[in-house]
Amino acid sequence: MRNKLFAMLSALIVTMTLSACGAQESTAVKESAASEDTTVSSEKITEAETTESEVQTAPVEEVVEEGMTPIYAGSLKDGTYDVTVDSSSAMFNITKCSLTVSDGKMSAVMTMSGKGYLYVFMGSGDEAAAADESSFIPFVEDENGDHTFTVPVEALDSGISCAAFSKKKEIWYDRTLLFRADSLPIDAFGDGFIKSAADLGLADGEYTVEVELSGGSGRASVQSPAKLTVENGVASADIVWSSSSYDYMMVNGEKVLPVSTENGSEFIIPVMGFDFNIPVSADTTAMSTPHEIEYTLKFISESISAK
Repeated sequence: MRNKLFAMLSALIVTMTLSACGAQESTAVKESAASEDTTVSSEKITEAETTESEVQTAPVEEVVEEGMTPIYAGSLKDGTYDVTVDSSSAMFNITKCSLTVSDGKMSAVMTMSGKGYLYVFMGSGDEAAAADESSFIPFVEDENGDHTFTVPVEALDSGISCAAFSKKKEIWYDRTLLFRADSLPIDAFGDGFIKSAADLGLADGEYTVEVELSGGSGRASVQSPAKLTVENGVASADIVWSSSSYDYMMVNGEKVLPVSTENGSEFIIPVMGFDFNIPVSADTTAMSTPHEIEYTLKFISESISAK
């Protein structure tokens, strides 16, 4: 009887011990799971905060290029032109812009890619915060429902300070805008602003001229110096690309075909002017489908030399 009672007590103790261990293990598992949940939650919060921080501190780009000089309304003919606008922040993205020149002044209607800004102010964010609300420029919806801002433009090819008021954050963000003169058509400029062969006093004949290429991916190049021909007072240049894959160029709205595609695509193009970035485009067949790529060419007048 004593042995049987002892055995029953021993079994009871073992059962209680195992139950306690199981409870401890279960608690430990739950605590571990809770800890992991907390860690995951913390990581998500941190990631969200980092993303928001990155949005607020989007990289600031320098939009004014070396060698640019301001171009004022007096150098342009009255009219309305499509113009490209570079922004110092990708968060202030202008999809299209219309520039109006009238009576010695310029203004622009900028169409935005989004609807995140309520106002703009021509100046810094600090100046905007201290200014009267009457000086704020509100957005206007166009016929497509896009937000537009109509702003004064002091000069092309010059950095213009602009503050944008965030609808979500209710704070001003500093931006710099650059209205690009090289995106305007050549006939937008007043007589004599862009130097011609006649302005430079070039007689009919053959010359060489240094050529600067900008735009594209930066991988393409053109031969420089290039052959320059003046005939009846009109200049043309022999442009030879580093690639043989260009099948046409667009110059001042005219399509120009290559004269050769051996050792690079070669074109004879009109020289619309000197010492100015002349917008052109060239169609490449090197990709899976043809692509027309925008460039500028600048012909340097001081480098002109008779052959």
